[in-house]
Amino acid sequence: MHGLNLGTLLRTCDAVGACMAVPRLSWVPEALERGNTLRKPACVHWVRDPLTWLADQRSAGCHVLGVELAEEAVRLADLPMARRPTVAVLGHERDGIPPEALDLLETVVEIPMIGTGASLNVAVAGSLVLYKLAGFV
Repeated sequence: MHGLNLGTLLRTCDAVGACMAVPRLSWVPEALERGNTLRKPACVHWVRDPLTWLADQRSAGCHVLGVELAEEAVRLADLPMARRPTVAVLGHERDGIPPEALDLLETVVEIPMIGTGASLNVAVAGSLVLYKLAGFV
């Protein structure tokens, strides 16, 4: 929703040793740059068709999980550290993960909230999940 989120997530990916996959959209390079304070190039995979890329990652044995509110979701506190290559899918802050991508998820993770908000900022949510998957928390 806000361009700074991608650069913030890129810094988190760097901090936990992960790469970021982003769609080839005209606004993405600037969005990555705006929030990025890294001194060296980060690991970024440019994806032409995100749904095909996700399906290919899953077929290759990656664990594909989404951060989304859902009845069958695993609470963030119960999410184990990643034991194999893992793709964390984040959706739009307002609309969530697109329905066509939900079918490609093996696991759905939710971040419990007590307040009245429906979701956290996507950079914050993504960072929490990445740190948990990396085994840092």
